[in-house]
Amino acid sequence: HLLHQLQNKPWAALYVAAFFFMMIALGTLAFYAINRAAQAGWSPALFRVMEGITAYLLPGALIVFVILALSGMHLNHLFIWMDPEVVAHDKLIRGKVGFLNVPGFLFRALIYIGGWATYRYFSRKFSLAQDQANDISNHKKNFRISAGFLVFFIVTESMMSWDWVMSIDPHWFSTLFGWYVFASMFVSGITTIALVTIYLKSKGYLEKVNDSHIHDLGKFMFGVSIFWTYLWFSQFMLIWYSNIPEEVTYFITRIEDYNLPFFGMLVMNFIFPLLILMNSDYKRINYFIIMAGIVILLGHYMDVFNMIMPSAVGDQWFIGIAEIGGFSFFFGLFIYVVFKEISKAPLHASGDPLMGESERFHY
Repeated sequence: HLLHQLQNKPWAALYVAAFFFMMIALGTLAFYAINRAAQAGWSPALFRVMEGITAYLLPGALIVFVILALSGMHLNHLFIWMDPEVVAHDKLIRGKVGFLNVPGFLFRALIYIGGWATYRYFSRKFSLAQDQANDISNHKKNFRISAGFLVFFIVTESMMSWDWVMSIDPHWFSTLFGWYVFASMFVSGITTIALVTIYLKSKGYLEKVNDSHIHDLGKFMFGVSIFWTYLWFSQFMLIWYSNIPEEVTYFITRIEDYNLPFFGMLVMNFIFPLLILMNSDYKRINYFIIMAGIVILLGHYMDVFNMIMPSAVGDQWFIGIAEIGGFSFFFGLFIYVVFKEISKAPLHASGDPLMGESERFHY
């Protein structure tokens, strides 16, 4: 068993990094779709930044899919329910075979990725077409597909979190888990939008974006960080207090073997944003947004680390070459894909009918 855990470690480290950066793109896509469906007036100035970040979704999700498929071929042991010997001796997992089986698992993954990528492709297409159009038909199409996508997203995001993260420990479950993973990806996506926007502004682009836009992104970073904490506490407190053996072992493992990343992530994802972003004036100062943003992103990387590592490698964890190398590789790939996409189209979505409102957005 110990050998399995050590063999799992490089795979698990790779999977944590692959999932984390895919999750940023997916969270950004959800935020983009919400703004499209709500016909928000403040955000069109940021749409091209969001479209750039979501370009990573398809390559990022396909890399995650390859890792899942290799697990199904028994080339890694991230998901113990994929091992027929384990299932034969485990009554609990045997009861879940209807849902946890390799063909169904990979088929569901293809549906999730296909749906997300299809929406992203058409939304980007309509967004660029709107710049050249004489009417707002593309804008209306974008509104309709965004509203439809959000329904699809709510269901698939929850099921994805059960499949790709929760089933790594098939004995444990939480009814709140889909929301918890959503809050993590949502705040990570919004934070990335803020950081990329500030970087592009520092290079002289996005001249229509002002400190009120940055302030609003800061508000979302703060609000969703508090929402994440509320979900974390709801999940932790109920399970810890009820003390049911098959549930509470999940947190006992993390508190005993992972106390530094477990409590460290709580400080990074809750206390730090609370202290820095609570002040309204600080949310207009780029330095504070960058500082809070970097801590929030690293904190949510630790969050994904905490969700995946204990179930995959037990107490055999340390931050080594696999973790640093995996994170660095996906970070580099993410930056390359995002900025390559951003460079392909004008950063000013001139055809958007709400663009004027976004340009005049001051308070």
